[in-house]
Amino acid sequence: MPAIPPRKVLMNPELRRRGIYILPNLFTTAALFAGFYAIVQAMNGRFEHSAVAIFIAMVLDGLDGRVARMTHTQSAFGAEYDSLSDMVSFGVAPALVIYEWALKGMGKLGWVAAFIYCVGAALRLARFNTNIGVVDKRYFQGMPSPAAAALIAGLVWVLLDLGYKGEEVRWFACTLAIFAGVTMVSNIPYWSGKDINLRKSVPFMMVAAIALGFALVFLYPPGVLFALFLGYALSGYIVAAWNRWGRKKAVARPE
Repeated sequence: MPAIPPRKVLMNPELRRRGIYILPNLFTTAALFAGFYAIVQAMNGRFEHSAVAIFIAMVLDGLDGRVARMTHTQSAFGAEYDSLSDMVSFGVAPALVIYEWALKGMGKLGWVAAFIYCVGAALRLARFNTNIGVVDKRYFQGMPSPAAAALIAGLVWVLLDLGYKGEEVRWFACTLAIFAGVTMVSNIPYWSGKDINLRKSVPFMMVAAIALGFALVFLYPPGVLFALFLGYALSGYIVAAWNRWGRKKAVARPE
């Protein structure tokens, strides 16, 4: 009697099992709500609340992926949902906040600068999704959108805390919005921090530096956060210029 061939499996059981997981997507939804809240508060003229909400969205965005990896609940749905949430929290929200606060009185230049930031975030997120597994995980290609959003939110927060009005610094805000948008779509490498292994021992000085960083943030959150992300935004250009200078020096050096 001939052997009965095995029944064909129409759907991969692993793909069937992987649906919508509650825990990581709760963090993504919370980040999305923070971005939406930032937009609503900007429309109501409460820009400090908007800036803080963007920073909260950034923290929540960093948690959802880690929670998914720790609980082994990664899914294609979660990746797409996270990307859409990032577009709202780190693309639309910062662009609207900076426009309503400082760029609204600049006419066409104001909304063009805000749109340059917004489209830069969209292109950055699309390129990140298509380059997964292709580029070096140690570095981002272009400034990541959460860092760009933190740069815009930090500017608004610190200048409000110092007593400045948006129209008084609108040219600086316009320049920073365009700079952030262009830098997101650039090919400049930015350190991702993904090569840090939290399970390995670290030098004592690193622990002390982290503790000092937390202390400084709690002492004056607006100024320290803005300075940190401004330094991060400039670090890509500094490292790229240093590497280029080093390559030119190596080529010019005689054998």
